[in-house]
Amino acid sequence: MEFVTLKNGVKMPMEGFGVFQIPEAEVCKQAVLDALSVGYRLIDTAAAYFNEEAVGAAIRESGIDRKELFITTKLWIQDAGYEKAKKAFSVSMEKLGLDYLDLYLIHQPMSDYYGAWRAMEELYEEGKIKAIGVCNFYPDRLADLCANARIAPMVDQVELHPFFAQEKAIANMKEAGVVPEAWGPLAEGKHSIFTHPVLTEIGKKYGKTAAQVALRWNAQRGVVIIPKSVHKERMEENLAIWDFTLTEEEMAAITSLDLGHSEIIDHGAAEIARWLNGWKIHD
Repeated sequence: MEFVTLKNGVKMPMEGFGVFQIPEAEVCKQAVLDALSVGYRLIDTAAAYFNEEAVGAAIRESGIDRKELFITTKLWIQDAGYEKAKKAFSVSMEKLGLDYLDLYLIHQPMSDYYGAWRAMEELYEEGKIKAIGVCNFYPDRLADLCANARIAPMVDQVELHPFFAQEKAIANMKEAGVVPEAWGPLAEGKHSIFTHPVLTEIGKKYGKTAAQVALRWNAQRGVVIIPKSVHKERMEENLAIWDFTLTEEEMAAITSLDLGHSEIIDHGAAEIARWLNGWKIHD
């Protein structure tokens, strides 16, 4: 495993395990236990995934030293705002059963995220969070927050895969000293990514699958990746990407697959903003 050093000196694994769309408690708990057993140490969850308790249970049952783990969760839109963010953080920590968090992210750039950010800055300074960041902050929103926050974000988790490469967004992050992190690094299975001819052909050279090539491509761009699977053999496969290096020509060939837009979710659409704001995770 390789690590990236955040701007505050915290070391973050370059590959982790995501638990989006695994809300069933026992399934999620077993998936996290399996992920930890094969070597993952970064676990990425969120209040809106409804599985923080299952993640916490797996962490405790694993018996792994807390210092070896890098645990991320996220603040949902409904809890944006200074006081609400403080309360939501406490609820997440109780569900996870942790006394500190490695990374706390604002899940969407919506509602009073500036109030939430002020709360997160304080929690960070109090040592309750080791690093703070954002999700789905595209270049304009990220630049605005970096320009106005007392403590700039350290990570920005956005959709990044061969069909939505976001080269300019990554350049913008790196200029601001923000580490890019990919959600959906395997495009949620779209575009026949697991059998795509370009990825498959490159993989043959290294004895790797199309999925492993796609993950390695992102990692070589300096992007943290958090692939998800409930199958242990796939978890092992996704983790086995650190023993080969793609050439510049191969990197360019993969980047050329970029469509220039997302086919998973359009965060710039008004109807998506209305839908996300209407998604309530508690009373």
